[in-house]
Amino acid sequence: MRNGFFLFLTAVGLIAVALTISAYFRNGGGMNPGAGGPAMLAGAPAQSFPLETLGGGDGALADYRGKVVLVNLWATWCAPCRSETPALEQLYRSNQGRGLVVLGIDQGESRAAATKFAHELSLTYPILIDTEQRYGRAYAAIGLPTSVLVDRTGHIVQGVDGERTLAEFQTLVNPVLKAQ
Repeated sequence: MRNGFFLFLTAVGLIAVALTISAYFRNGGGMNPGAGGPAMLAGAPAQSFPLETLGGGDGALADYRGKVVLVNLWATWCAPCRSETPALEQLYRSNQGRGLVVLGIDQGESRAAATKFAHELSLTYPILIDTEQRYGRAYAAIGLPTSVLVDRTGHIVQGVDGERTLAEFQTLVNPVLKAQ
C-alpha cells in the first residue's frame, strides 16, 4: 500500500514538472515579450519626470510632446547599451527632421560618467541623468538597454528590452513617424 502511494506521488510530481517545462518552452523559454516588462505598457500615457540634462539644467520626456520620442534607458557599464548607441545616433540624425527625438536616459550613474560616454560616442541627441532610476521603474525595464517608443500625444506605442539594430529601430519608429 505504501509503495502505491509513493508511486502515485512520484507520478503527480513528474506530471507537474512536465507541465512546467512545457509552459516554459511554449512561452519562448520564459521570454514571453507580451507578458511583462515595457511591452505591457503599450497604450498607456508615458510618465515623465524632471531630471538633470547632460548639459546642465532640467529636462523631461514631457518637453518633447508633439514629437515621436524613442526613450532609451542605458548605463555606461552596459555592453549592449554601448553596442546599440551608434545605431540610435544614426537613427536620430536621419529622422530628426521627421519629428523624431531619441532621448537617452542614463540609469543610476553620475553626470560625469554619462558625459564621458556621450563624448566618446559623439552623441548629439538629448540625454537625461536619472540617478534614482525613476524612468526604469516607471517603464518596467527588466534590464538594460530598454527602449520605449512614445507617440506625439504622449502615449506609449511599444516597449522593448534588449539591444536593437538600426534596422529594428527603423521598423519600430517608421509607422509612428508616418502617422499624423
